[in-house]
Amino acid sequence: MEKINRIKVVLVEKDKTNKWLAEQLGKDYSTVSKWCTNTTQPNLETLIQIAKVLGVEVQELLVKQPVDK
Repeated sequence: MEKINRIKVVLVEKDKTNKWLAEQLGKDYSTVSKWCTNTTQPNLETLIQIAKVLGVEVQELLVKQPVDK
């Protein structure tokens, strides 16, 4: 599976857990866990909320993908 987000990495950098993020967002722990393993992806609105809660820019939560020319 292709890694699309860096949520797990940013949580580690911020010394936070999946459980903490789930509580902050009012989401189920298993949902956040799936985001952290890139099994599923949060929608854009939720990604913005995650960035706000973690105090980062949305771009920091995304894996940079090469642009095909």
